[in-house]
Amino acid sequence: MRRDAKPYDATTKYLLEADPAGWLEYVGLGRPASTSIIDADLATVTSAADKVIRANDPLPWLGHLELQSSRDPLLPDRLLQYNVLLRSRHSLPVQSAVVMLRPEADHPGLTGINQHHHVSGDCYLEFHYHVVRVWQVPVESMLTGGIGTLPLAPLAAVSPDELPQVIRRMERRLSAEITPADAASLWSATYILMGLRYPSEVTNQLLRGVRAMKESVTYQAILEEGREEGREEGALAGRIAEARRMLIILGSKRFGAPSDEILASLERVSRIEEMEQLAALILDVESWADLLASELNG
Repeated sequence: MRRDAKPYDATTKYLLEADPAGWLEYVGLGRPASTSIIDADLATVTSAADKVIRANDPLPWLGHLELQSSRDPLLPDRLLQYNVLLRSRHSLPVQSAVVMLRPEADHPGLTGINQHHHVSGDCYLEFHYHVVRVWQVPVESMLTGGIGTLPLAPLAAVSPDELPQVIRRMERRLSAEITPADAASLWSATYILMGLRYPSEVTNQLLRGVRAMKESVTYQAILEEGREEGREEGALAGRIAEARRMLIILGSKRFGAPSDEILASLERVSRIEEMEQLAALILDVESWADLLASELNG
């Protein structure tokens, strides 16, 4: 599975900007009639919150959202820090929420309450925040919710057998409610986010029939990158296999045919540099065992 956080960061921030009101509703902060994205840079701490949304209600307030794909035990304190700094900077009430994108990002400290105590044991500060664990959210609520949170549907509480139907329902909504260009962007986001839970082969199979995917420049670029990586990996594997074959030919002339155990050890050599080092040592040792031991110790 794809585990690099960068594509997920960019994707989720795009989705937040596409439908800020839908995201506020998704995390349980309500759905204001009007919203706007505001600057989330908190230069005083050389950091930035994931996304800050201004709810333009009669009494305006800020929704601060953090989306996590990796484990961070310090997250409750970061939420508190951002909340206080945003309140100070904008002079508006701030509600904070964290969206956990996969179980691997979860930890017991994410209770929705961040308490700090004196040495005496008395609690002197209690900060409340919302926690949404995507994999626990009913998929039906995702399929009927905001358009900007729809790409999270395959990550919701859904079984593998239900995924094809989920994709079909997503396709019906996206084709009916937004432009083809916007649909292509949301399908690209869906593809990237599905990498948090599913192998690429499963994702490709599920999304292969979606017409908008073929029109997505981002998706096509991802596929081309994968094909290029596959070609490079295949070429490297070929070089290693050829180097191993030549090593066995040369070694057999000097030490005799290798045993099955030796062949298995050579199969485990996965780097071309290691294979070249073995070839360079052939004239300096007296047996297959010495050759492998020399390379291991070297």
